[in-house]
This record gives sequence, C-alpha cells and structure tokens, in this order.
Amino acid sequence: MSSINDTGGGGDRFPQWSIHETRDLLMFRADLDPNFMETKRKKLLWELISTRMKDKGHNRNPLQCKCKWKNLVTRYKGCETTDEAEVVRQQFPFYNEMQTIFSARMQRTMWLEAGGGGGASSSKKKGVVHHQFSSDEDDDLENEDISIQGEKKGRGAKRKRKTVMKGRTASSCGGELGNSIVNGVREMMEDFMKHEMEIEIQWLKCNEEREEKRRVKEMEWRQTMEVLQNERMMIETRWRENEEERKIREEIRSEKRDALITALLNKL
Repeated sequence: MSSINDTGGGGDRFPQWSIHETRDLLMFRADLDPNFMETKRKKLLWELISTRMKDKGHNRNPLQCKCKWKNLVTRYKGCETTDEAEVVRQQFPFYNEMQTIFSARMQRTMWLEAGGGGGASSSKKKGVVHHQFSSDEDDDLENEDISIQGEKKGRGAKRKRKTVMKGRTASSCGGELGNSIVNGVREMMEDFMKHEMEIEIQWLKCNEEREEKRRVKEMEWRQTMEVLQNERMMIETRWRENEEERKIREEIRSEKRDALITALLNKL
C-alpha cells in the first residue's frame, strides 16, 4: 500500500494520494500532454490541472500535482528499465495509464518528425525515444535568467494564451460531448416512456373492452335466468291450479259415491 498511496515526492508535507485521486490526475495530465510538449512554461497548465482536480473534489495544488507526476514518471521509468519488469508492474498499479500517455506522445512525435521532412537523419529519429520521456520533468527551466527570458517574453505570452485557449477548447469540447450524451440518454428515456405509455394505454383499452363484453354477457345471462325463472313460476302455478281442480273433482266424486251408497242402503 505504501507503493500505491505515496506522497508524490513531497515527503510528509503532502497528504497521501488515493488511487482515485491519482487516476483523475493521470486523466487530466493525458488530456493536456500535447500542451505540455509544446511549451516550456507549464505553470498555467499545472494550475489548470489543479482546478480540474478541485472540481472533482480533490484539494490538490499545482505543486502537489507536479510532484506526484514526477514521482509517477520515475516509477514508470523504473518499470521500463528493470530486469524484473513484470514484478514491478504488478506493484505499480498505474503502469497501463502511464504507458498509454507515453505511447500517444511517441506517436505524435514520430508523426511530427515524419511530417516535418522525409529526409530526416537517423540521429534525429533516434531522438524520438528520448523525447518520449521529456516533459515537465525539466520544469526548472522556468527559473532561467530573466535577461534570456526577456527576449522570448512575447512568444511565451502567446504560447500561454494558446495553451489556455486549447485547455478551454478541450474543456468546452468535453462539456459539449457530455451534454450531447446526456441529451441522447434523455431522448432515449423519453422515447422509452412514450412507448411504455402507449403500451399501457392499449392495455387499458383492451381491458375495458373485455370488461364491457363481460358486462354484456352477464346482462344477457341475467335476462335469460329471469325468463327461465318466470317460466318456472308459471308452470308451478299451473300445476297448483290443476292439483286444486283435481282435489275438487275428487271430493265431488266421493260425495256422489257416498250419496249413492246411502240411497242403496235405504232401499234395502
């Protein structure tokens, strides 16, 4: 853990760096690496990186970011030159990020060398490898003699403005890309919600149609049952009337029979 959360070259003066902080630093440093290679005065660039770190919630000043970067470069060089590279790379969790930065730097340098003139000398081509590691590790050039820097003051100011404008352009491009992604996701969510609403409306319509059919069938069944109930009551009424008439006829027949028997007995 000491190899991961090192202080970045500042001893006990600086708080330890977390893995998340270091990865954010490498991301910002990779975005501005072309600007670092174009200018020797990198103070504004490190201030820009410090500002981006603070936007991410990391309270790191430009000096801390610079020292941490130098420490990471030293560790990466050790991984590249040691015989036990694989073992060291396993202990250095940021090897892949550093390799990506320096590989992109070498590709840009080779492209510039190829575009600057096809007849470049072999010694100039060999200098590409050395140029891969040349960056703000030599920032002490900022403290050169004032008289020498006075001659280049105008060009240095222009380069600073260009560097800041490039950084702002990169930030604005990143913001526009983020906004476009957010807008795309929002449109997808809106389309998805509209689709879901249409499906729900269709389901409600189908459910209402089924409920209406059920009510119609239920009404028909109730009417049919009422008709059957009325018919049953009519049949039962008729049966009772017929049963009463039969009883009356039976009583009359019994009375007549009794009268005949009585008359016959009287004659006898």
